[in-house]
Amino acid sequence: MALTPSDIAKIAQLARLELTNEESGRMLTQLNAFFETVEQMKAVDTSGCQPLAHPVAAMRDITLRLRDDLAQPQQREANQRSAPAVERGLFLVPKVIE
Repeated sequence: MALTPSDIAKIAQLARLELTNEESGRMLTQLNAFFETVEQMKAVDTSGCQPLAHPVAAMRDITLRLRDDLAQPQQREANQRSAPAVERGLFLVPKVIE
């Protein structure tokens, strides 16, 4: 899947970027190289490979150090102390849609 200069122009327009011709050319080269790498990776047969939770797991057994999932006391008042407007525990924000 090779991109064209018009694809780069469309991406830049969607991202609200103003690219020079040199920058567009460099972007085209870099994005096409990225997609070539993705195509090479997709060509590799990975059937029979188990996904890893951590890259070191390929070399040795590791135990992930995860904290216990415990309920914590609510700190709503402390979190809302710096808010400009709060009502009944909710942040109040300006209306943006009529």
